[in-house]
Amino acid sequence: MENKDKLPTEDERPQIPLEELIEIRRRKVAELRQEGLNPYPYRFAKTHSIAQALDNFDTFAAQETIVRLAGRMMLKRRMGKALFADIRDHSARIQVYLKINNVGETPFERFDRLDLGDIIGVQGKLFTTRTGEKTVMVESYEILAKSLHPLPDKHAGLVDKEVRYRRRYVDLIVNPEVRETFVKRSRIIRFIRGFLNDEGFLEVETPILQPLYGGASARPFVTHHNTLDIDLYLRIADELYLKRLIVGGFEKVWELCKDFRNEGMDRLHNPEFTMIELYWAYADYHDIMELFQRLLRKTVFDLHGKYKIMYEGKELDFEPPFKAISMIDAVKEATGIDLLPLDFETAKARARESGIDVTEMTNWGKVVEAFFEQKVEPTLVQPTFIMDFPLEISPLAKTHRSQPRLTERFELFIAGLETGNAFSELNDPEEQRRRFLSQMEQRKAGDEEAHQLDEDFLMALSYGMPPTGGLGFGIDRLVMILTDSHSIRDVIFFPQMRPETTAPDGGE
Repeated sequence: MENKDKLPTEDERPQIPLEELIEIRRRKVAELRQEGLNPYPYRFAKTHSIAQALDNFDTFAAQETIVRLAGRMMLKRRMGKALFADIRDHSARIQVYLKINNVGETPFERFDRLDLGDIIGVQGKLFTTRTGEKTVMVESYEILAKSLHPLPDKHAGLVDKEVRYRRRYVDLIVNPEVRETFVKRSRIIRFIRGFLNDEGFLEVETPILQPLYGGASARPFVTHHNTLDIDLYLRIADELYLKRLIVGGFEKVWELCKDFRNEGMDRLHNPEFTMIELYWAYADYHDIMELFQRLLRKTVFDLHGKYKIMYEGKELDFEPPFKAISMIDAVKEATGIDLLPLDFETAKARARESGIDVTEMTNWGKVVEAFFEQKVEPTLVQPTFIMDFPLEISPLAKTHRSQPRLTERFELFIAGLETGNAFSELNDPEEQRRRFLSQMEQRKAGDEEAHQLDEDFLMALSYGMPPTGGLGFGIDRLVMILTDSHSIRDVIFFPQMRPETTAPDGGE
């Protein structure tokens, strides 16, 4: 067996290849087993989290309370016959102190051979060092998991975005701010769930595998069910099933749902994402707008304790009322062009004059949408409701009660990001059939994202669905904004990534 005293220290690591470091750690595992120790035991009886120990530090120290804490070793240093180390659990970090006279020579030297990243459990009393550091005086310890792969270099850290996303577990170990982002994500979802429950909404579950996909304009993922010998689709939205529940007599329903869209990936899009959809019988899109404002206002305050927050260097104000403007008026303000009285061909001509590519546009609504996306959307910094979308791009929304070319629909934009979509829901089964047939014509004309004809949904509507307001909003984008994160991949634990051609070195 190799002389233990010659095993490398962390300070020598830059000169040692990664493969050799991993092999050294494997040999340490073998040594522990030869010494009769299990480097991967079954459990450890913690008495407190590290945060609990720190919160009660003065009391525990005064009463000489024995604490049993566990965590990953992030720092270690030897000073003669004393060893100091920092361990961290999910809640906090604390220093531990070992004296050779307290633990014995063999355990002391064994601890000195431990590596950063090893998970240990310690037992001892709390005290404050001469420098004021809150510390555990270790009486005994256990090795709970021997780490084989070194952590990223303590000076360079883990900064490569690709490696951080692929090896999120390492990212969470070495970057505390990343863990805090995901703690905030959980808190946001928990608050929204409580808000909706308090508002009388029933949380429900609807199918992820669907025989027809609908509720949004998107391309689906397809799979095959062997027993039924049919293709099924991962849902692109929950809308049509939640509306079936409104038909069935539930008046307020909502779902926290995973949706899937087979489309591009960028800082705002991941093929698997998290949505909240809700439907409220006897309400319209004005009622939904008021509800959404209250939900966002209270969520922001719960997370930040104020209504004004920073995102990407810009201050956002979530104190209602948010600005509300029709899509037609927003385009008119930005370009001076009133598209409402124009026919399709004239609108296309004005688009060409404005530098908008109209090659694949099949109707007037698509032209209006293109004007908005290119001339208005990037300018919407403060929370803004864009209302009254063209009928051709809103096949599930009611026709506007005062303008037949438009629908009662809004989207909320924050910092240039679309973060919510709501309708006064179309509940006329004959009109819905006509809309679906129109969508089928658009599909034949080359629009792969047009809606399909869903006969079962039309059957449900034929039994009668009350006037209903509906809303869908993306959790991932909302978390981005509320945590000042640049990319959707920063707020999804394991975002979809392109396959690796070579394995990245996540430990260096």
